[in-house]
Amino acid sequence: MVSSEYERRIAARFATFDQDGNGYIDREDFSAAAKRLLAEFGTAARSDKGQALYGGAEAFWQGMAGIADRDGDQRISRDEFVGGAVKRLRDNPDRFAEIARPFLHAALDLADRDGDGAATVGDTARVLTALGVSQDVAATATATLDTDGDGKIGEAEIVSSFARYFTVPE
Repeated sequence: MVSSEYERRIAARFATFDQDGNGYIDREDFSAAAKRLLAEFGTAARSDKGQALYGGAEAFWQGMAGIADRDGDQRISRDEFVGGAVKRLRDNPDRFAEIARPFLHAALDLADRDGDGAATVGDTARVLTALGVSQDVAATATATLDTDGDGKIGEAEIVSSFARYFTVPE
């Protein structure tokens, strides 16, 4: 049972990871996210960027499983996710950032069409919508991430914001 406002917010974020809606987060959810991103940006899975994205997805899955898969069944239930996030990450969003970094780095690299280490606000919004975020929420989120107003979002901005969203009460 979800007992605090913080836990309710974390539980609502579970759906972001449960890409297939089966009630669990598992390796396939991370692979599906990578596949959708590759399709969105027209990138082959066997390319360097495609391999980096799949590698980042696997690293993210392993990190999440290590934090939250309490029964070792290679899937994370909603209760395990809430318990893992609350117990292990609430006071340490940097830990979550490090778990997510390989995937986020690869996703940002995919969206970074000019190779300058940052993606446009529009392409970052495309990443979010490919992962299941509504277009209006993605547009609002990415505009907020562009703190210097240059129209670009770098890795430091995306990783820290992602970690805060999943670990810190708003």
